[in-house]
Amino acid sequence: MEQDEYQKLLEKYKDKVKAEFGEKAATAPQVTSKEYAEFKQELYPTRYSLYEKACNLSESILKLKPDPAKAVAQQKNIDTCHLNITPGGVTSFAILAALFTIVVGSLVSFAIPVLFGAEPMFFFVIFFLVVGICLLFALQNLPSFIATSWRMKASNQMVQSIFYMVTYMRHTSNLERAIEFASDHLEPPLSLDFRKILWDVETQKFSTVKDSAEAYLMTWKEWDKEFVEAFHLVESSLYESVEERRIALLDKGLDVILTGTYENMLHYAHNLKSPMTMLHMLGVILPILGLVVLPLVVSFMGSGQTPLITAIYISVLYNISLPIGVYYLGRMILSKRPAGYGAVDIGEKPGIKKFRNVNIPFGKSFTLSINPLIFTITLMVVALLIGFSPLILHTLNVPDFRFNEAGTLKMLDYVCAPCIETSAAETCGPGCTEENKVGPYGLGAALLSVVFIFGVGGALGLYYSLRSKNVIKIRQRTKELEDEFSSALFQLGNRLGDGLPAEIAFAKVAETMRGTTSGDFFNITEKNITKLGMGLEQAIFDPHVGSLVSFPSNVIQSSMKVLVESIKKGPRIAAQALLSMSRYIKEIHRVEERLQDLMADIISSMKAQIKFLTPAIAGIVIGITSMISTILTKLSAQLTQFAGGTEVGGTGDLLSIFGIGIPTFHFQIVVGVYIIEIVYILTILSNGIENGADKLGERYALGKNLISSTALYCFIAAAVILLFNLFATAILQNTIR
Repeated sequence: MEQDEYQKLLEKYKDKVKAEFGEKAATAPQVTSKEYAEFKQELYPTRYSLYEKACNLSESILKLKPDPAKAVAQQKNIDTCHLNITPGGVTSFAILAALFTIVVGSLVSFAIPVLFGAEPMFFFVIFFLVVGICLLFALQNLPSFIATSWRMKASNQMVQSIFYMVTYMRHTSNLERAIEFASDHLEPPLSLDFRKILWDVETQKFSTVKDSAEAYLMTWKEWDKEFVEAFHLVESSLYESVEERRIALLDKGLDVILTGTYENMLHYAHNLKSPMTMLHMLGVILPILGLVVLPLVVSFMGSGQTPLITAIYISVLYNISLPIGVYYLGRMILSKRPAGYGAVDIGEKPGIKKFRNVNIPFGKSFTLSINPLIFTITLMVVALLIGFSPLILHTLNVPDFRFNEAGTLKMLDYVCAPCIETSAAETCGPGCTEENKVGPYGLGAALLSVVFIFGVGGALGLYYSLRSKNVIKIRQRTKELEDEFSSALFQLGNRLGDGLPAEIAFAKVAETMRGTTSGDFFNITEKNITKLGMGLEQAIFDPHVGSLVSFPSNVIQSSMKVLVESIKKGPRIAAQALLSMSRYIKEIHRVEERLQDLMADIISSMKAQIKFLTPAIAGIVIGITSMISTILTKLSAQLTQFAGGTEVGGTGDLLSIFGIGIPTFHFQIVVGVYIIEIVYILTILSNGIENGADKLGERYALGKNLISSTALYCFIAAAVILLFNLFATAILQNTIR
């Protein structure tokens, strides 16, 4: 031991002796954990660090003391997700952000219209007032929201954490090493929690690992009692002197968390039907059916606002307020999901990141890697130009053209708004100029707006699909290996139990399981040993040619690490460890299949809503509203023309309440964007219910659902718009002559 290390150790124990005799330590150095800080910085999203800075800055500006009872609950949430903020900072930031939103939003709503010579938009003043009030409560509850998200991600790894600890402690009864082994194989955020258990001991916050672990388990007592009980059983095995009882306690710990997980998920599945029905009705069915009434409401509200301003109002309701409400309800449903099984996002691993791009090979030595974002932006820009071409053509004063001889079906079809008492003659009726016409109401414009929605939804779906397509194939191949790996481990354990060296045992199992995914794994390992002259550990874990490079699985990696560690104690110990792991993997797989069976009804119902019901209903509703809008617009124009040369009071009163409808062009864009948002939110929700916090599966599902649902909606909407507009034209030709 070097002199400085010896001196530090001596000073440490001198201080402990002085503390025992009631004396104050000579020095009280501030011990920090650089590794923990660096790990937290790498793990945490940028938005969390920005939120921390915002709260700390707000606390320096506005110093507040929150309610003590609420502050205690809020501090628990802050500690859970390791945020460097205080309850006072959270309250200060919520108040300042709400006031800023209300004041700035109201000023902008007044100032911008006045600059352009229009009237102030009182609608947006009220909107920003409501947003500010909602923001006040939402930001105060944001630590709870982040903590809930943290718990959901961590709870998906609870079973795996106990599995790794039990696996390690079967051959080495050391709690500290077992926690370290689990933290090395778990994904964030639970790996951060496990490392913090060890770092709290290193930084002398706790004197023993058991005390540090007990303090951590206190945070889970009200959320996951099975995890706490299983952890305590694993701890209890340390005090058993009889090997059989020690192993029995470890097996009992894993059994407790497996059984508890299944029972909790069973209750969750039974209680999920009611909130999901409410979410579907409030977020999908009622808003879409309400779209049928909107054109009538807009038309009979009169011509006080231009159709574009009306479309903006509807967009604020359907594209901002409703999606936020649906997302909030969905997150509340997900927050009650118990511990389950979360798949690993292998796309974040160093060797797999390149597969998130589009890779085009040029020969054997060069591969062009293109970010999918390039294709997404290109497709979206093309869709934007095509979709908004009616507005561009009207701005450039391009002459309109007709689709039929009667002239009832036009490409752009800009019309004059009906006259009311407050309107100027040049802005309404037959005397309005080309610049004052409103629209477009044409059939061609409506169909081009559908192209815009297809481009936006398709571009987003293409991005997620290209980003996850290659990676999901690797994970599916790895999943196949995990499914059959228990039998492969059983065979390998039997070979080692016969006294064969590990290198020869791998070759025997590779020959026996030839043609399977497990056979491929063992075959790669055997070739690395025989042809490349590697040792067993290097043949498996080499970062370039190791067998784990092709199969990035934490379960397989941990199994092989246990093999490498236990083989040092002899083939018999390694055989027992592998046979136990085989049984554990089989048990976990069995419970996982039962959980999938439990959620099958709800998941299949949600997928049907996402893929068919929601886009189909919305497409039909758009066609109906298009027909209603066409009829009301033409009727309004005919009544205006009829009253143009008369002074009959009855007709004037009728026109004052009978305005012009909203163009299908604007209306369809609002509804199309809403469908894209709802499909996005429901996909995240269904994936969260089925798989927990699985980012890779979420991206893959978004890629499929956004493309298929948007394409179905656009096809139905375009077909029904075309068909119903022909019906509306025929009706108008027969009734108005």
